[in-house]
Amino acid sequence: MTVSIPLVVLLGVVVVLAVRYLKLRLWMALICAVFGYLTAATTLAPEIDRALRAFLHWITPGS
Repeated sequence: MTVSIPLVVLLGVVVVLAVRYLKLRLWMALICAVFGYLTAATTLAPEIDRALRAFLHWITPGS
């Protein structure tokens, strides 16, 4: 799945806001990032990809 730059920027902004205002610790955000990276290498990755594609298609019906 190709992820567009605006989506990555949006998620980055969400993480920064969570660290700043929701008191999410930086080490917690890093653990989540590593978990996501490692999950991408499992057999569950295609299902996650399909779910993300369906969600993105749902919120952007014109594309």
